Amino acid sequence: MSRIGNKIIPLPSGVQIEIESSAVKVKGPKGALEVSLPQGIRAEKQDGHLFARRDEGADPALHGLARSLLANAVEGVTQGFEKHLDIVGIGYRAEVKGDKVVLSLGYSHPAVFSIPEGLSVGIEKQTHLVVRGADRQRVGQAAADLRQLRPPDPYKNKGIRYTQERLKKKVGKAATGSGTGKA
Repeated sequence: MSRIGNKIIPLPSGVQIEIESSAVKVKGPKGALEVSLPQGIRAEKQDGHLFARRDEGADPALHGLARSLLANAVEGVTQGFEKHLDIVGIGYRAEVKGDKVVLSLGYSHPAVFSIPEGLSVGIEKQTHLVVRGADRQRVGQAAADLRQLRPPDPYKNKGIRYTQERLKKKVGKAATGSGTGKA
């Protein structure tokens, strides 16, 4: 029995649900999403709540997954999701130009990131990025793609990192005290 799969998904006012055989369409103030359900899982709407039901013989591992995907879709169309990134390094900055983010990251050329459709990127203080959208998976993937343009360096701690990310700074070669190399 799946504990997560059996949880109730409350439907806030303003959210419209359209249930099909293998998919659920969710519409709300922040947008519209479609969640495809795994085989053997169906969605039911009762008394302003949404349930994920598992058919007999269906894979129990997919029950919790389907419920989480439905809950994320409902939360995404009502509140939305966002990821915060920080750019750390002297001269490192970002700016939005149309549907692209232009980043100066210490390379000989600026790095250009195209903003995916349905998402928005806000920039605060030239070194703080906020990726916003209704689809949790796409927001997380866009943030990961931005971070990949200049991952944090373990020796200098420069690069793009998530705001709450903790980095372990490595000690450089000279500070190890392993000796002078003389025999």
